[in-house]
Formats: sequence, structure tokens, C-alpha cells
Amino acid sequence: MKTNAINWFEIYVTDLGRARTFYETILEGKLQDAGMDGCEMAIFPYDNMAGIGGALTKMEGCKPGPGGTIVYLNVEGDLDGVLSRIPAAGGKVIRDRLAIPPHGFIGIFEDPEGNVVGLHSMV
Repeated sequence: MKTNAINWFEIYVTDLGRARTFYETILEGKLQDAGMDGCEMAIFPYDNMAGIGGALTKMEGCKPGPGGTIVYLNVEGDLDGVLSRIPAAGGKVIRDRLAIPPHGFIGIFEDPEGNVVGLHSMV
């Protein structure tokens, strides 16, 4: 087995522009345009040689929503900052900072597309 169980993730959306604006606002960074026939993507920043990558994805047959798999985004050192930006950006905080010793802290939110997404930081 490889060292990382996950090497890519996709958060399904129906309104890519709205979702992109939300994530760029709360994470204070830009996403990169990508896609192929029948699929539009906005890719989160990552080191494609050493890191785990992922994208917002709009694709026929793939719907956003709660109750499925949860993805945790790394917000190392800025968990409280990201959580504080979520409501104004159009999302909803479901769980504020929660200690998960010895693994750091998490927060959980719902994005404007209805996806439930986690945040993780060691501090």
C-alpha cells in the first residue's frame, strides 16, 4: 500500500462559479481552471509531485449534498480564521473548533452547494 491512502478528491457542485467564490473566500487563495469534455473543474492548490490534490467538480450525474463522504481540507494554523469567514461567504458552520487529541483540531461546515466538508489543523 502507498503511504497516502488518498491522492485526489472532488467536491461535486452544480454552480461552479458560486462554489469557487466561496472556497477562494474562506481559504483566501485562488483555484485553477481545468476540465475535459462534460466536466468543469476548479483545482485547489497542491504540489502535484508530493501532495494530495483535489477540485470542485461540475459533472453530469454527480450531485452535491450532505450524508456522503466527508473530505477534510488542511487549514494548518488558520482553523479559526477559516471558520469565521464561512457565514459571510454563504456557508454554514456545523461544528466549531473541536479538539481531537492527539490529532489536532477539526471544524465542519456546509458549503453553498449543500456539501458537508471538514477542516483540519494541528494547532
